[in-house]
Order: sequence, then structure tokens, then C-alpha cells
Amino acid sequence: MRNITDIEDVKRRFRVYLRMEKGMSRNTELGYLGDVDKLFSFLCGEKSVVEVEECDLHNMVCCLRDIGMSPASQARIVSALKTFFKFLKAEGYIDKSPAELLETPRLGRHLPTVLSVEEIEGQRNRAIVETLYGCGLRVSELVDLKMSQVYAQEGFVVVTGKGDKQRIVPISPVALEEIARYIEEYRSFLTVKRGNEDVLFLNRRGSKLTRVMIFYIIKGLCEAAGIRKDISPHTLRHSFATHLLEGGANLRAIQQMLGHESITTTEIYVHIDRSMLREEILHYHPRNMKK
Repeated sequence: MRNITDIEDVKRRFRVYLRMEKGMSRNTELGYLGDVDKLFSFLCGEKSVVEVEECDLHNMVCCLRDIGMSPASQARIVSALKTFFKFLKAEGYIDKSPAELLETPRLGRHLPTVLSVEEIEGQRNRAIVETLYGCGLRVSELVDLKMSQVYAQEGFVVVTGKGDKQRIVPISPVALEEIARYIEEYRSFLTVKRGNEDVLFLNRRGSKLTRVMIFYIIKGLCEAAGIRKDISPHTLRHSFATHLLEGGANLRAIQQMLGHESITTTEIYVHIDRSMLREEILHYHPRNMKK
């Protein structure tokens, strides 16, 4: 049997195994690697991964259940552990997988047996809002966003904008976390209609959401939160740009992230604060600098 001298190297090769041998998506890779990290945290350094026994894994799953983790999440972790130990066996680190007989929590055929409609749609809607605000997307760009365009490990999404022009936009860890939860707790249980397999945000019937539906979602969330302002999905895009500008972001960078052809459009869109511009001129223009 081979000895593990560098666990990070093992995890890197496990990721290659998931991609090349199993053909898994980047989001699934990320989820499985996170589940393997949960195993290491559970072991607390008291045992090497090659010393793990079936009872250890059973105790881990019981702990996850006791802290309130959903059956869907437990099932995903069990699947990840089975795959990881199968990989270790194939690589010659262990003779037999301790996860072979590990039982997967029973799941109903339909998501409502696990979560209510309000809960599952709530998670999807949180992911939608975080993506709109976190990336400054147009509604059309959001509904067309593909799972294959989300690069979670690298921290960016590839957005197809007007004229089918693509751009790269950074995405926040918060938005990625909400998307991962949405995929795990909602999307993975849907019967996806043909042609929508790669679409990220779906309705309960497994079809792509419409632009009108996004407007209704935002309006409903505002009403529930007691917000009286006239809010639309475009407001989140506006807030994205404005908050970046107020935080000191470069206007050219904001232009690229918004997908504007002209910098003039960006200037109008974010309503540049005249007083801020005046302060910038007074502070940085050489004629105003104190000698």
C-alpha cells in the first residue's frame, strides 16, 4: 500500500479524477472536495484517512444528522465519501473502501417531502438576488446564465450580454454559497425539461425562468421585507455599480463588468456624485496641490 505524504496533493489528484474519470461539473467537484474536508475536520487529526473504518463514517453521518443537516445534504456527503474512498482504493492507498456499505439517507421522490415550497423557492430566490446584486447582471443575462458558466473555484462567471458578447464578471463567495445551496437543495431534485439541462435557475417545472418571473420574485421579496421603494431587478444592477463606485472602484472596471459599450453609458448609469468628483479634482489636480 502507498503512503500518503501530502494530503493536498491527494486532493488535487482527486479533483482531476472527478473531472476526467467521472466527468463531473465544476460545482460538483467543489462540493465533493468540501465534503472531503468535512471528513478531515471530523477526524481531527486523530486518524489518518487510510485508517478510517466504516464505524467512523457512520458516526460522522450521525453527527451531521444530529446537527440538523438535511437528508439531501447528508446524501450528497455520503456520495462524496464513497467516491473518495473508491479513488483511494484505485490509487493503491487502501485495500478496501470503508464506505462501500455506508447507507445513503432515504429521500422522497419530490422535494416537498423534504422542504416546503416556500423554503425551496426561498433558497432559489436568495441565490437569484445575490447573483443579480453580486454581479450586476441584466435580467436577461440572469435567466440565460448556464451552470457551465459559473467557475466557483476561480470566483467568476461568464456572462452572455447584448449582441451575444461574453464578458467575465467576478462573483462573491456569498453568491457562490447561495448558488451551491440552491443546486443542492432545490435544483438537483427537479425533473429538468429537455434543453434546460445547463440552465442555472429553473422553476418548479424544470424550465428556465422568464424575465417577468424575476420581476415578480423581486417585488415579492421587497413586500415581504417591508421595503416601500419602487424596486425592480434593474435596481440591484444599479446598486451594484453605485456601491462599487462609492467604494472606490475604477470606472473602467465597472464599465467592463456591466458590459457597457461606452464609458459614457456607465457614467450616466451610476449617477456619478458631483461632489465626489469635485473633491477628486481638488485633491489630485496639480494646480490644487499644496507646495
